[in-house]
Amino acid sequence: MTPESNLSGDTCVDVVLPVYNEELQIRPTVERLINFLTQNVNQKWQIIIANNGSIDNTSQVAQALTIEHQNVRLINIPEKGRGRALKKVWQESESQILSYMDIDLSTDLKHFPSLLDALICERYDIATGSRLAKGALVNRSFKREFLSRGYNFLIRTLFRTKFTDAQCGFKAITNQTAKTIIPMIRDNEWFFDTELLIIGESIGLQIKDIPVSWDEDSDSRVRIIPTVIRDILGLLRLRFKFPKQPL
Repeated sequence: MTPESNLSGDTCVDVVLPVYNEELQIRPTVERLINFLTQNVNQKWQIIIANNGSIDNTSQVAQALTIEHQNVRLINIPEKGRGRALKKVWQESESQILSYMDIDLSTDLKHFPSLLDALICERYDIATGSRLAKGALVNRSFKREFLSRGYNFLIRTLFRTKFTDAQCGFKAITNQTAKTIIPMIRDNEWFFDTELLIIGESIGLQIKDIPVSWDEDSDSRVRIIPTVIRDILGLLRLRFKFPKQPL
């Protein structure tokens, strides 16, 4: 943990929404998120729409939202890739707490204050939602459940990690931690989350696993087979870089 971090009542929180071709989803998501944050988060906050490579009207809709709401910002990133978007926004941010969530809000927003508490009150370095930790409530297809459990079992086998769910799109990190770890992360796409957590544990960062309620989005843009292949290749790359943690 990082007890020297300056996290106080003046803490500012960034909530990043990486988006690609989400012209229909972005407005209801942002408005729902604004309503939740206004009622449930005591810290200062801002929503950052990280538009990475969209070719529809996502940018125009997002720009309109920034005009309507002073605490909504838009950053346009020419190339696709969730990891690329998070790297840029987090590295350039001056806020003390940096977070992100998937645009479909599959993870119940009620868990967001727990992410913040883990960093601000408990002094963890990273907080991550988990669909596999005890107490999580998940609604998703058997295929995705099987692949997720298999993937995370492989991670634990290769690296003896303690976190339970590498891929949940619901995470928060301190600015200090982000500045330290992001230069070490090579992936710019979906494997970014896994690499963040594996490297984090390997260099001694403290990670808080938070069981969440999660509903599968039937309109998910993730292409399962290519993503699985890239993820496995990423794990093999990290396996040679970071040895197993001691039992």
